[in-house]
Amino acid sequence: MSLGSRVALAGGVVVCAALVLASLVIYPLLSANLHRQHDSTLVSAADHDAGQLLDALMRVKKKALDARQHDPAELKKRHLTETFPRRPVTVGSTLMQFLPRPAGQGPTSGFIAVSERDMLVALGKTGPYFQDVEYRGERYRVYTTSLNAGDGILVRTAVRRSVVDSTLDELKVLLVAITAGGSLLAAAAARLAAGRVLRPVRRLTDTVEHVTQTQDLTARIDVPGRDEIARLARSFTAMMAAVDESVKDRRRLVADASHELRTPLTSLTTNLELLDEAQGVADPQAPALVREARTQAEELKLLVNDLVDLGRYGHSPVHTEDTRLDLLAERVAARAAARSPRVTFRTELSECLVHADPDALERAVGNLVDNAVKWSPDGGRVLVRVTSCGGRASVTVTDQGPGIPVADLPYVFDRFYRSPAARSLPGSGLGLAIVRQVAETYGGGVAAEPLEHGLRMRISLPALA
Repeated sequence: MSLGSRVALAGGVVVCAALVLASLVIYPLLSANLHRQHDSTLVSAADHDAGQLLDALMRVKKKALDARQHDPAELKKRHLTETFPRRPVTVGSTLMQFLPRPAGQGPTSGFIAVSERDMLVALGKTGPYFQDVEYRGERYRVYTTSLNAGDGILVRTAVRRSVVDSTLDELKVLLVAITAGGSLLAAAAARLAAGRVLRPVRRLTDTVEHVTQTQDLTARIDVPGRDEIARLARSFTAMMAAVDESVKDRRRLVADASHELRTPLTSLTTNLELLDEAQGVADPQAPALVREARTQAEELKLLVNDLVDLGRYGHSPVHTEDTRLDLLAERVAARAAARSPRVTFRTELSECLVHADPDALERAVGNLVDNAVKWSPDGGRVLVRVTSCGGRASVTVTDQGPGIPVADLPYVFDRFYRSPAARSLPGSGLGLAIVRQVAETYGGGVAAEPLEHGLRMRISLPALA
């Protein structure tokens, strides 16, 4: 089942559940209200309609009798007895029965039996009441009261239960139809809405499938808005751009590494071929060829090590800890001074703490110092300074070499970049690229600043309090 169908189904189920719950609340309330209305109608008929009907019949009967010879109260009961049979009469949709002087319990003519409670109601000794009875195969709702409180005349008003039940049946059908129709309509609306909302997701899916099939990393998707789908599309576009750039960097790295490896390998192979000729090691040039081969092998070793470090420091750090940057720079400067007696070292170290991989950081600072030593003249001075300011810790290495042209500054930390003046010197062109890789891994940065005499390079990292 597709995502749009699942959304439509979920929408229909939710609306159906809400309508069912509403029906379970509405139906009992309307049923109780409807029964109260019919009970009120019965009470109103007993209190008003019965008296009016009785008065009308008495006026008709008075024309045939001499009212002067009879007591008015006795006349009312006599007229009632003579005028009304005990069977109920129909007034509109209501049955009405008068029972003057109900005598004892038992069946009455044409309607329900008179009970002891009815006699008490007629005499005003107990209040009116409702009951449900069956008459001629139909259920009735009956209200029993006295015509005038305590006058001995019992009045019953009744209405068929089918009148109420038919209305409730219609209400049931209506609620079922609303529930079913509302659920289907909600499902259809949810399906249409899901189709519109999920359209960017389909575009994103199509783009992913296209990339999977064609390996085309330039594919992009643009979804306007600020909702989650638009954020997902922008994140996907950013991810594809990063992957594309990473693949391009990998291809450039392979191409550059192949080019850099080819030169020492060619020289090494040539020297070994010369040594393998007829005279072999007996050739007077053999010691020079061996030295040349060893030099080329060292260059290869250095290049391979730099490539390994560049790949390793480009990933998330395996081990990090709080590191005293000033002590680390002091160790690096001490080792460099021992290896390069032709250069004078000076340090200005302020205590500061950073959180990083100490081995990677030591390699980065060492590369800056080695670069300064390589370009420093005999007797030159290299200054290693560690400072902390504004939540940033910095290591700057300043030399007194020839400096660097301003045009080369944007590329000095690129992989395999070597200025024209540096191409005749040993090196892989990866040292400063490793410095930038380490700095960016731990949230820092690098910079190169040309001076009047020399160059100042800086690596900065977030400092700990």
